[in-house]
Amino acid sequence: MKKKLTIFLFMILILNLFATKELIIGAKMFTEGYIVSNLVSELLKENGFEIKENFGLSSFPLRKAIETGQVDIYPEYTGTAWAAYFKKDERIYDPVKLFELVAKEDLEKNSIVWLDMINFNNTYGMAVRREFSEKNNIYSLSDLSEYLKENKDIIFGVNPEYYQRADGIFSVLSYYEMDVPRVNIKTMEAGLTYTALNSKKIDVSMVYSTDALILKYDLIVLNDDKNFFPAYYPSVMVRKEILDKYPEIKDILKPLKRYLNEDIMIRLNYLVDVEGYEPKVVAQNYLKGLGFIK
Repeated sequence: MKKKLTIFLFMILILNLFATKELIIGAKMFTEGYIVSNLVSELLKENGFEIKENFGLSSFPLRKAIETGQVDIYPEYTGTAWAAYFKKDERIYDPVKLFELVAKEDLEKNSIVWLDMINFNNTYGMAVRREFSEKNNIYSLSDLSEYLKENKDIIFGVNPEYYQRADGIFSVLSYYEMDVPRVNIKTMEAGLTYTALNSKKIDVSMVYSTDALILKYDLIVLNDDKNFFPAYYPSVMVRKEILDKYPEIKDILKPLKRYLNEDIMIRLNYLVDVEGYEPKVVAQNYLKGLGFIK
């Protein structure tokens, strides 16, 4: 009997050694979301994980997916969690403090672990064409607010998510006391706001601060002179159950903190949005160049 038990335990050990390590990775449906999630995916695949990709979701469905176990891991932004998911009104401008508060709350209430904070801030902003800015002397959101008092026909372009979010476009307009009719706010996918702005179909576009298209179209990002926009530093979120099972994930993903910053992220985004490379190819080439994958 003892011999049979030993053999049984040995077989269990062998099966565990060769068991497939499976993970479901999510990605937000914009360029940077795809790139960073592909970086995560490629690093994990190189280290023996079998990956299923659930890419191209907006923030709230993706958040729901990790809470319900339909997604195991994906990159998220501190400002999004704080304002949109946790519905906090307090404005915190220290990125480290904000990260610590978000990570603590998510771990305690949702059993979700935030790994290392990645070293770039992809906050929201509002941009205009350079010629429009210079002609009307508009360089800040307060300047735009003053301009709107006499010019009611200005058209804004935002993505559908930012139109609906509690911390989205209507919150910005209220904070800066901009009287803009809803009919003057057009919704479109994030990438299309740039081409619409460039072709003068809209006058003000929602942008992300690491977007390469800001450079391509030579846009002016208006100064947030009253500090509306919080810090949006990314981190990879993983369900605690998964991290407990595979604690090596934390070390495998260390390169994201070490080798990503704002300048690098803009350049990676540029390769996709301007040069036309696929996000997966950009992620693979970057990691190959660093020697992390073959």
